[in-house]
Amino acid sequence: MTEDVTVAPLLEAVERYFTLMYDNDVSQFDRVFAPTAQLHGLRDGELRILPVRDYRAMLASAPSPKSKNASRLQEILLIDLASPAQALVKVRVRIDLLQYVDYLAYHCINDSWLITAKSFHVERRYEPAST
Repeated sequence: MTEDVTVAPLLEAVERYFTLMYDNDVSQFDRVFAPTAQLHGLRDGELRILPVRDYRAMLASAPSPKSKNASRLQEILLIDLASPAQALVKVRVRIDLLQYVDYLAYHCINDSWLITAKSFHVERRYEPAST
């Protein structure tokens, strides 16, 4: 994909998401998620629905993959720009022992791309490294 003026800020926003998923630095959380965002996904066969404030608290209280020196995997699978202010980005990201495929709904709010909805799917579970 060729980066242009429209896509470059969105790609930077996706990179902020990847970084947050790896380091759990919630001081950057408001630069990634809109305050009204919700997360939806199936985990262990059950639908989980998380308001963004609960997800923030969860990240803040958990050890980060970075602190565990966990493997890092992140890739952009699809970018669909509906307009200069709305996009859908499909990503694959590994968070510690779980590999997810996420659909991230982005909106450009006050000149900043923020996630307004996240739909996640656990694609793969890794075995813990033996010590």
